[in-house]
Amino acid sequence: MKYIEKLQYITHDIPQLTHIEQAQMACEAGAKWIQYRCLNKTDEELLAEINVIAEICDDWGTTLIVTNHIHLNGQADIQGFHMEDLDADFIALRKLVGNDITLGGTAHTIENMLRLTKAGADYIGLGPFASTNTKPNDFSLLGVEGYATIMPQLESLKITTPILAVGGIKTYDAEALMQTGIYGIAVSEAIYSADDFIEAYQDFYNLVK
Repeated sequence: MKYIEKLQYITHDIPQLTHIEQAQMACEAGAKWIQYRCLNKTDEELLAEINVIAEICDDWGTTLIVTNHIHLNGQADIQGFHMEDLDADFIALRKLVGNDITLGGTAHTIENMLRLTKAGADYIGLGPFASTNTKPNDFSLLGVEGYATIMPQLESLKITTPILAVGGIKTYDAEALMQTGIYGIAVSEAIYSADDFIEAYQDFYNLVK
């Protein structure tokens, strides 16, 4: 089984910090997993930014995952991809990138999760936990109760794929979420919007380690 970090920081397009600045600060805070999520740039712009972030991640021993853009595989020092498309063909994608690349997927229901586990996803981001400004959508919010219902079902099916909660998670949510049996959490807004980015990251880390 591939290494999957329990606390994942997701970069976003925000006015106050570039993706590069977010990656640098997260690494300085101790992050070992950065998910670069940028959906509105050309391939040339993406690669220019990814290459800088990859150097930062290499310096800190941090895994770099790119959201979507799997066509960039092999063009930069990327360790994996997170696919948000619920209909993505993970079997075909695995053949495309090989076994060494980490492939994660997004799920909103247990049906989504079962499809991903059968197709060999290395981890699953399950959400949304709560509403969030970084990724608005119309999917049902799971809350702690949703994870507490789903995780025993997965256990009964002997599914061991790491499941990470995602979507509007605050530090005060983390302890209850971890008690549901999830593997970890992915966070963005609660860290980059905090008064102290590094302190906010470390607060989350202490709750999920």
